[in-house]
Amino acid sequence: MTRTPGPDGVVVVDKPADWTSHDVVARVRRLAGTRKVGHAGTLDPMATGVLVLGLGKGTRLLGHLTLTEKAYEGTIRLGATTDTDDAQGTETGRTDASGVEDAALRAGAAALTGEIEQIPPQVSAIKVNGKRAYKSAREGEAVELKARPVTVSEFTVLDIRREGQTVDADVRVTCSSGTYIRALARDLGVALGVGGHLTALRRTRVGPYGIDQAATLERLAEEFTALPLAQAVAAAFPVRVLDDAEARKVAHGGRIAAGDLGPGPIGLFAPDGSVLALAEDRAGQSRPIVVFAGG
Repeated sequence: MTRTPGPDGVVVVDKPADWTSHDVVARVRRLAGTRKVGHAGTLDPMATGVLVLGLGKGTRLLGHLTLTEKAYEGTIRLGATTDTDDAQGTETGRTDASGVEDAALRAGAAALTGEIEQIPPQVSAIKVNGKRAYKSAREGEAVELKARPVTVSEFTVLDIRREGQTVDADVRVTCSSGTYIRALARDLGVALGVGGHLTALRRTRVGPYGIDQAATLERLAEEFTALPLAQAVAAAFPVRVLDDAEARKVAHGGRIAAGDLGPGPIGLFAPDGSVLALAEDRAGQSRPIVVFAGG
């Protein structure tokens, strides 16, 4: 096996089905030869696709990448509900969905597009009274989860298939961080009066990192490569190249005059192309929020 990992950067993994996000992190730790690995937003075990991992100083990016827009392709089954709102749960009910017309299905998806209020699934990592909702659910305890604002910029029905009393809809979703696709499946089923759940999900993009950049774990085992930190920052954030005096200040966490790239986060780079920090511009100053230079 050829192993050429950089100490700092980002790895975009095509997560396999039935692996937890933590499983993938553990595997990449072994492949990269470092304990300092984290991920930017979990994927349920059933789901496949883009899982962004940070290595070394790249882990400092993760909190900011978690907040970026995400894209998915999946399949929703109408006419059956589960206690997890996806295929990994126990079926809780069936309703004949054969009468749901294509136009009504597409209109239902359109109604769940835009800025909406979404109640997370009972089996989710949301904390209620200091306890994860999924832990309460496993113990048979129902918890009241509050609706949260999310933005669904696309909820497109790509294909519709019918078999007996169930209807399967292949969909494409682009949404804000914190959106549950299985909750969209549940809510679409509720709106159509037949119930529904998610049977397949593949994440195709996290911010600027698409499925075309993702490597399987098998490929990483053969040749481990990571996107260098400077490239990872340049792909995800606006870039500002500093002069020598500005670079020296930023390298020590100091503030400089604001630029013209908006509030941020903004990648601040030295004249030699190395990345120094992520910064936010406020009140005429650029303030580093993550410093990569030094330790």
